[in-house]
Amino acid sequence: MKTIAISIDDPTIAAVDSLIAEKTTAWRSRSAVIRDAVKAFVIERQARAREEREREIIRKHRTRLRRQAAALVREQAKP
Repeated sequence: MKTIAISIDDPTIAAVDSLIAEKTTAWRSRSAVIRDAVKAFVIERQARAREEREREIIRKHRTRLRRQAAALVREQAKP
């Protein structure tokens, strides 16, 4: 694990400290809170990027997908 230095405004530090003070949380240090927050942020950004790539693929192939879906529905509707 690497050590880094960051600057954080006082209200944010106070909020982090209040999270640590809560007895119901597993966080024992500012580093743990910030590490978890950064991990969550990265995961969210990666998910958004993946979803955008998937939306672009669907947009690019929507006509063919629509045709295939209609054909599948017709096939499943046969007795």
